[in-house]
Amino acid sequence: MFIKGILVSASLIMAIGSQNLFVLKNGLRQNHVLLICLVCFLCDFVLISIGIMGVGALFAQNPYFSAALALLGGLFLLTYGFWAFKSSLYPQNKLDLSGEQVKFSAKNTLFATLAITLLNPHVYLDTVVILGGIAGTMSFDEKLLFLIGASLSSFVWFFGLGFGAKLLIPLFKNPTSWRVLDFVVGCIMFWIAYELLSFFVRVLV
Repeated sequence: MFIKGILVSASLIMAIGSQNLFVLKNGLRQNHVLLICLVCFLCDFVLISIGIMGVGALFAQNPYFSAALALLGGLFLLTYGFWAFKSSLYPQNKLDLSGEQVKFSAKNTLFATLAITLLNPHVYLDTVVILGGIAGTMSFDEKLLFLIGASLSSFVWFFGLGFGAKLLIPLFKNPTSWRVLDFVVGCIMFWIAYELLSFFVRVLV
């Protein structure tokens, strides 16, 4: 479950989005990198914990609720996987770093990080609904391992992205790299969706 937590969390976090580009750009210009990475990770950790130990636990008390959440999560992940595969075939993402050398105050940076993290509806789908749905099928000990793995993945990703930005910029500018990343994300999403939908079928049967 520890490895599963790492893989699922990584697949959700690494999907190209405004938050990752925000972290990457600020990492490149060395603008309060520690603050940004810490805020992103702490927000992720709180939401992941709520999903895995809170929402997941509530749904686990009723197998039909758990099955319903597994069904919704599986369908969402299938759609997510299709998007990832489509993006790997027709990449539309572009990293534009022009005009990004202006630094902002710690206060403004904090508010901007919170806004780009918490005002994004996908963060709640990923951390609370998806991870909570997967955790709803687990025992308490498995949830702890899953939580540790998911949190570790989040920590490594944000701090690695922020502080390793200058090393990663050439990679992120390469469309082929995004294609490979999207393809891997799509494969993992389909794998987890299969497990969730299999659980849904087992409960009904």
